[in-house]
Amino acid sequence: MRNVSSLRRRLKLSAAVAALLVAGAGMAGTHAASAAAAGCQVTYTVASEWPGGFNASVNVNNLGDPIDGWSLTWAFPAGQTITQLWNGSYTQSGSQVTVTNVSYNGAIPSGGSTEFGFNGSFSGSNPKPASFALNGVTCTGGVTSPSPGGSPSASPSASPSRTPSSTPSPPPGGTRPCDIYAAGGTPCVAAHSTTRALYGSYNGPLYQVRRSSDNTTRDIGVLSAGGAANAAAQDSFCANTTCLITIIYDQSGRNNRLTQAPPGGFSGPAPGGYDNLATATKAPTTVYGSKAYGVYVDPGVGYRNNNTNGVAKGDQPEGMYAIFDGTHYNGGCCFDYGNAETNSRDNGNGTMEAIYFGNIKVWGYGAGNGPWIMADLENGLFSGVNQKYNAGDPTISHRYLTAIIKGEPNHWAIRGGNAQSGVLGTFYDGKRPNVSGYNPMKKEGAIILGIGGDNSHGAAGTFYEGVMTSGYPTNATEDAVQANIVAAGYR
Repeated sequence: MRNVSSLRRRLKLSAAVAALLVAGAGMAGTHAASAAAAGCQVTYTVASEWPGGFNASVNVNNLGDPIDGWSLTWAFPAGQTITQLWNGSYTQSGSQVTVTNVSYNGAIPSGGSTEFGFNGSFSGSNPKPASFALNGVTCTGGVTSPSPGGSPSASPSASPSRTPSSTPSPPPGGTRPCDIYAAGGTPCVAAHSTTRALYGSYNGPLYQVRRSSDNTTRDIGVLSAGGAANAAAQDSFCANTTCLITIIYDQSGRNNRLTQAPPGGFSGPAPGGYDNLATATKAPTTVYGSKAYGVYVDPGVGYRNNNTNGVAKGDQPEGMYAIFDGTHYNGGCCFDYGNAETNSRDNGNGTMEAIYFGNIKVWGYGAGNGPWIMADLENGLFSGVNQKYNAGDPTISHRYLTAIIKGEPNHWAIRGGNAQSGVLGTFYDGKRPNVSGYNPMKKEGAIILGIGGDNSHGAAGTFYEGVMTSGYPTNATEDAVQANIVAAGYR
C-alpha cells in the first residue's frame, strides 16, 4: 500500500500582541520621550510561549524629533526575567528592566522605529508590562514640545550612559538549546558546536585546532559563559599557517566528542584509511555579533565517535537537530549528523538514525530538485513513510538551515526551517517506513558528522552546531529551540 503521511504543525503563538497606548481607547501604553519634541509608541509582542519560558519582541516607534541614543525602561508585573536579548544591551534589577541601544541602532529618525527581541522566563502568569519610558520620560501618547524659554527637566544626553562596543557582545549566560531540551524532559546527551555554547553555563572548550607549522594544538573556547566562540584565539594561533579542526568537544559532560573518523566499510583518504580533517577557516560566520567558524566538509572529511555514552540504542527514543549551510551540499553519500553503527560498517536496515542533507536521489527524495532534509536509517535515505518519493518533504535551502530528525518506537518525524528567522515546519510525522527492517529500529549509538554509517565520504556540507537528546522531544520544545537559534543571529 502506497501512502504519504505528512502532518504540518505550526508553532503555537501566545497571541499577546499589544500596541500599548497610554492615552485614549483604554489600551496599555503609547509613550512620549523627553526630547525637543518627543513621543513614541511601543508594541510588545509575545511571539511564542512554553512552560516557564517565552519569546518576545519590542518595537519602538519614534513619533517625535530624531533620537541619537536611546534607553527603554519598564517593569515586569509578575516577576518575569530576561534570559537572553538581542539588538540591544540590558540590565535587570528585580522587576525593573533597562534596555539600551547597541552600536548599529542608536539613531531613530522622526517617524522611524527600532526593534529588539528577547527570551524570558516566568512562573505562574506572563502578563504584559503596563507602561514604558524612553530616555527617562514616560510617554503620553502624543508629541510633547518643550515649554518656551527652557527645555524639559529630564533632558537626555546625546547617547545612553553605557557606550556599546563596536560590535554586539555575546549575551550574558542564559537559556540555550540544551537548557530548553532539559526543561522539556529530553536532555542533551551530545552537544557539538564550533560557534557557540549550547548551555547557558558552559564555559569550556568548543573545539581544538592543530596548526601545520609545528603540529601543536590549541583548544578554542567561548568569550564568556553561554557565549560565542573565541575566534580571535584561533586567528592568532593559526596566523600565517593552516589549521585543521582535530576535536569537536561534547558540551553535555558525557565526553561524546567527535574526532577524525577511522576507516570502515570505506577507507578514507588520509593515512591509515582515516578521513580528512576540516580546514578550520573555510566556514567563517557571525553569531551574537561575533566572528566564529563552522565545520566545512569537503568530500573526504569526516568525524566520528564509536564509543559513546548515553546515546540511544535499539528502539530507544531520541531527537537531534543541526544547523547547516543550506547552500553547501552535493549528491554524494552522505552528509549526516547523528546516530550510526559502532564498527563503521553497514550493519543492516535500521542500524542508523541520522539527519541527512543534500540532493542525492539514489534512495529517497522529496518534492522539487532538492536539497532535502531526510533521515539516514541505513540502506535508505527516507523523506517520509515511502521508500522513494514523499511529496511532503520540500526542497529547502536557507543559507542557515535548522534540520531536525527524531524517532521513537514506530514513530518518527522530519522538521526544518530557516535558522535566521521564523518557525519550524513539519515535513513528516508518522510511522516508520513501509519497508522491512525499520520497525523496530536497531540503532547502535555511535555519532557521525559529514559521512555515512559505513564511512561513505563523498558528501559536502557545512555544520555549525547540533545536539542529540535522550527521549523524543515535543514540537513545543523544538519550537523553543528554534527561537533560541534565531536569537543567536547567525549571519
